Amino acid sequence: MKKAKKYLLDLLFMLAGACIYSVSVNAFTAPNQIAPGGITGVATMLNYLFSTPIGLVVMLINIPIILWAVVEIGYQLVAKTIVAILLSSVAIDLFSYFLPPYRGDPILVSLLAGVCEGVGLSLTFIRGATTGGTDMLARLLGRRFPHFSMGKLMLFIDGLIVVASAFVFGSIDNAVYACIVIFVSTSIIDAILYGTDVGTGKLFFVMSPRVREIGDRILKELDRGVTYLDSKGGYSEAPGETLLCAVRRFEVYQIHAIIRETDPGAFVIVGDAGEITGEGFRSARSDDKPLKELIRGLKKEKGEHK
Repeated sequence: MKKAKKYLLDLLFMLAGACIYSVSVNAFTAPNQIAPGGITGVATMLNYLFSTPIGLVVMLINIPIILWAVVEIGYQLVAKTIVAILLSSVAIDLFSYFLPPYRGDPILVSLLAGVCEGVGLSLTFIRGATTGGTDMLARLLGRRFPHFSMGKLMLFIDGLIVVASAFVFGSIDNAVYACIVIFVSTSIIDAILYGTDVGTGKLFFVMSPRVREIGDRILKELDRGVTYLDSKGGYSEAPGETLLCAVRRFEVYQIHAIIRETDPGAFVIVGDAGEITGEGFRSARSDDKPLKELIRGLKKEKGEHK
């Protein structure tokens, strides 16, 4: 019964997200020749050139990406994404029949499109799914090229699509409007999922008698490293372990879901990580060395003046 309720809630959130996202596509971006990155951006350009259905093309392009994901990370980890892709593809083509396009001020179009896209995607991300496309592709490429961060890969892929749209639509202005849509939507996603705070990641401290089970799931399902710290209860003085895990912002809700499913009574602390360097995150830069030397010199000079 509990699992059925969870699956129903997943479906409702993803359905609502798909409908809101389809409003962004059918009412704002596609009618105004704006392709804000992603597979939907590619499908929008193909729709402009050949009048192909956007939703159907999104689904067809996603098929090889999903098959690759199934081979790389397993069917269970992409099951929700498959459902989300089907729902959004159907919603986009269905809404195109009765949703009137808005062709007003381009800036207003970009802002409204970004808001609808951000809200729609957030509802999908909250339930641990994605809409496939560039985020899934970037994750898969990241496994092959670990020296590139997922954020940079996504930015590169979306950037190529936006640049291509300038040639397809014959308008640099439309490419700029696409950038506005991307900026607004990502800002909305951050605000809904993680609040308005900024930072490169989140830091999880999890205290539970089942931290090993939680850690195993994080390792297998998210391919994220975990650390087990020896700890002792201040009141009970009982020995135990605390799980430490650094994650990217878009992975926060997936970690929460794993913890809730494994041990609903776990004690969890989530903090901001202003900077994370190392494998799976930003690599340590050699150009940071002069800055560190300068800071060290200033500290030394300050100590000599005391």
